[in-house]
Amino acid sequence: MATGKTGGLKRYYDLNGWLFIAPSLLLIAVFLVYPILRSLYLSFFSGKGMMMKFAGFGNVVRLWNDPVFLQALKNTVTFFVMQVPIMIVLALLLASVLNNDRLKFIGFFRTAIFLPCVASLVAYSVLFKSMFSVDGVVNQALFAIGFIDTPIGWLTEPFWAKVLVILAITWRWTGYNMIFYLAALQNIDKSIYEAARIDGVPAWARFLYITVPMLKPVILFTTIISTIGTIQLFDEVYNLTEGRGGPANATITLSLYIYNLTFRFMPSFGYAATISYVIVLMVALLSFLQFYAARDRS
Repeated sequence: MATGKTGGLKRYYDLNGWLFIAPSLLLIAVFLVYPILRSLYLSFFSGKGMMMKFAGFGNVVRLWNDPVFLQALKNTVTFFVMQVPIMIVLALLLASVLNNDRLKFIGFFRTAIFLPCVASLVAYSVLFKSMFSVDGVVNQALFAIGFIDTPIGWLTEPFWAKVLVILAITWRWTGYNMIFYLAALQNIDKSIYEAARIDGVPAWARFLYITVPMLKPVILFTTIISTIGTIQLFDEVYNLTEGRGGPANATITLSLYIYNLTFRFMPSFGYAATISYVIVLMVALLSFLQFYAARDRS
């Protein structure tokens, strides 16, 4: 009898559990699972609307004959290679400096560095475009100190446009990574540093051989989320170049190209879906390599 009651209670709680998570599962199915399956289906078709026709792997073949895609792929890889190391190292250094409670105005500096990542995208893009315009404050400052003789075309020259995008991402997201490092640094036992200091270990060695190894899980986490964010880079480029990825596609990324194919140019949903899976494969491969490189070899 007791066994029957126990089984009934178990079924009751199991049913209530499924009912509790059902709304979340429904949202995941509608807004995550369905779009993934739908985009995979679309990747085998070309055209749009009623004119769509089965293309098999034609969209994959088209990728390597599309100069805009190749340029977007090159730009995305360039931003990843340049941006992620800069952002990770800078965030770690800032967190190490701001972990010193004896530093004056420490709360102000922490807030000032973190603030850009919660600022409005529109406000930040307007600020950057104003600062880096031909007659903006940046060119005026560089000219005043004699660093340049003629204004730099930050938004009109391909090289400087890439530099501007990297600066914008660094300014916006370094503080986000810094918060994770600050939290991790404050959880490291101070007695470890004290023992190393007593043994005469210099500050640079304490940082390199104590701090960095103990932050390894956090470094891996921030590297992966920074990789995903950079490979999917869209907002900064869209706002700074008004969706064009210019000049001459010098800053166009895979995500921006997908947007243009879907909403701006002649719609090509199947081809855009195919490019989205290039991003998926890049993120999966890079994340795997980062996990492999950071694995515990002991």
